[in-house]
Amino acid sequence: MNRNVLIAIAGLIAVVLALSIWSSRQDTEVASSDKYKVGFIYIGPPGDHGWNYQHDVGRKAVEEAYGDKVETVFQENVPESADAERVMSQMALAGTDMIFATSFGYMDPVINVAKKFPGVKFEHATGYKTADNVSTYSARFYEGRSVVGHVAGKMTRTNIVGYVASFPIPEVVRGINSAYLAAKKANPYVKFKIIWIFTWYDPAKEADAAKTLISQGADVVLQHVDSSAIMSVAEEKGVYAFGQASDMSAFGPNAHLTAIINGWAPYYVEKVKQGMEGTWKGNQQVFDGIGAGMVIIGDLNDNIPDSVKKEAMAIKDGIASGTLHPFTGPINKQDGSPWLKNGETADVGTLLGMNFYVEGIEGDIPK
Repeated sequence: MNRNVLIAIAGLIAVVLALSIWSSRQDTEVASSDKYKVGFIYIGPPGDHGWNYQHDVGRKAVEEAYGDKVETVFQENVPESADAERVMSQMALAGTDMIFATSFGYMDPVINVAKKFPGVKFEHATGYKTADNVSTYSARFYEGRSVVGHVAGKMTRTNIVGYVASFPIPEVVRGINSAYLAAKKANPYVKFKIIWIFTWYDPAKEADAAKTLISQGADVVLQHVDSSAIMSVAEEKGVYAFGQASDMSAFGPNAHLTAIINGWAPYYVEKVKQGMEGTWKGNQQVFDGIGAGMVIIGDLNDNIPDSVKKEAMAIKDGIASGTLHPFTGPINKQDGSPWLKNGETADVGTLLGMNFYVEGIEGDIPK
């Protein structure tokens, strides 16, 4: 066999191999593109055992529900800034079909990125701005805070309840108000001391705030921040606390009275299903609570008397059935002006925009 024939045969073999590799890659790409790609962005790490952890539980529920039909990706520790736009844009460019942005401060970045990628579906947690390819979802956390507020009012011995708050946005303010009203009804002598730390996730700041409140006499501490640091401090100092967004009893077996648990998983599974089936809609706003399972009350600590447990569960059941509303008049605003008449309940619009304390809470809401 001469040299030219050998060269021709070698060339033919190379072409066949190249075609085979190209075909294999095409098959892989087609298989990959068949998967519905879902992205999640988190303000902190899923390992916070709180807010971000529960969102990641929801992400994993999507994977479990749909198996190889979906692919999920996530980015943690994304600041509520231009960085959020960058991360979401990268996800969109990578072929992500639906993005869940899981913190309030992602609101404007979501709207901005959604305009650039009209084919991508966006779901924004706790926000209020929508578009044709943007919907929002939030939980009625204040319902859970009514339950834990009652427990706090019953369990305090100093009559001082501490509250570590994140940012002065309506979600946090209405949570404080709801907890206070329930605590005050359970114990007319109770007072709230509130510290704002202007961050969602900073274990060191959270711990320092809790220590300050305890030094000021608080023997029960509530929180609207993300980590388990406050629970650890409560356990160390011999006071009580409540889990935020997740059960945190592992960090304070004695301190942990109960928890407000965020049940995102069913919502995520349903929205991804709608996306895959082509039935998802933008411009939607979901605001669900205990009745819908988006807010869950965790196990009650054995340190709580049976009578208080029964009262707490009665509040939970009343809220779930719609026979009890945490904001039912008569209620005045902090300055003494009337807000709700006897038997009147707060409308959703006022709740979503709440920017005032109710009567009895001391101090000012930061501007």
